[in-house]
Amino acid sequence: MADTTNSILEKLDGLEARFEEVSTLITDPDVITDQQRFVKLTKEYKDLSDIMDARKRYIACLNAISEAKDILANESDPDMKEMAREELAENEALQPKLEEEIKIALVPKDPEDAKNVQMEIRAGTGGDEACLFAGDLFMMYKKYCDSKGWTLSVTSESEGAVGGFKEIDFAVSGTDVYGTLKYESGVHRVQRVPATETQGRMHTSAATVAVLPEADKFEVHINEGEIKWDTFRSSGAGGQNVNKVESGVRLRYMWKNPNTGETEEILIECTETRDQPKNKERALSRLYTFIYDKEHQKYVDDIASRRKSLVSTGDRSAKIRTYNFPQGRVTDHRIGYTMYDLQGFLGGNIQDMIDALTVAENAERMKETEL
Repeated sequence: MADTTNSILEKLDGLEARFEEVSTLITDPDVITDQQRFVKLTKEYKDLSDIMDARKRYIACLNAISEAKDILANESDPDMKEMAREELAENEALQPKLEEEIKIALVPKDPEDAKNVQMEIRAGTGGDEACLFAGDLFMMYKKYCDSKGWTLSVTSESEGAVGGFKEIDFAVSGTDVYGTLKYESGVHRVQRVPATETQGRMHTSAATVAVLPEADKFEVHINEGEIKWDTFRSSGAGGQNVNKVESGVRLRYMWKNPNTGETEEILIECTETRDQPKNKERALSRLYTFIYDKEHQKYVDDIASRRKSLVSTGDRSAKIRTYNFPQGRVTDHRIGYTMYDLQGFLGGNIQDMIDALTVAENAERMKETEL
């Protein structure tokens, strides 16, 4: 225990100087005018101030333990000894909790975690029922995003024949969105009697979910002058605007894949709004994200093999979760975690599952950093 205490204190003492440095830097006028650097340092300041607060509480806890032991060893007053015994028991119970909190705070954060995301849900095996399930998943994420105060905007959708979606792409923006939703990447499986089934037989269907961190423009190099733009008339539900205004946009871009050396054409369409400039902006954002995802695949693979954690890989081919309607349960296969409130879960109450996945990943990362 003493070695653990010393190692934690050493790490915390090392960060104290950096905290003082960052505190000074964020008041420097030169830093404030450099928005990119200022935002980065402000985030570091917040993370470090949380760790410094935990350090203060940890040192107070260690001091209280030391004082209580001193009183028990040297004091003869029975009342004082009783108070010291209570103080000692309370703080010895608190110490491991504070150490766990500090260890998690000291785990290096994935720089991607703070980013907004582009999400894709695709109906997999199961025909019409898979489309309905893809629709259920979309509503689940929409309700969850609403509960977090995040903004969700659909970029493209293709509806199923009887409802739901063959595929739907959408962007989510807010605080630490990727860090929260990254665990959702993979194959989601549903077991239920479909609304489309007349014989009352249970079916197993699937939908795939992909969560991609939104690319910052300075990270992906695209020559916007080489993008070929077309416009076309959006089709959709009635209204005077339909088929009269060319609000839909299509971009074509020849891109050299740095991993294969081959040049490929990327084609992206956006018909989300009736405002052509907005559609253009969203199509461009999707192009950046698409290329970012391709160029960072090696980085993602490296992290996955280094962590050796199923939670971290976001492997889209892995069945990550089963939604079983007859039993009213949701099971995440990566960590063997089951919840028995299926309707609540599909209603957007997915935080407990995300917390369990976060704890599992933090445990993996703590092993790596030998904390």
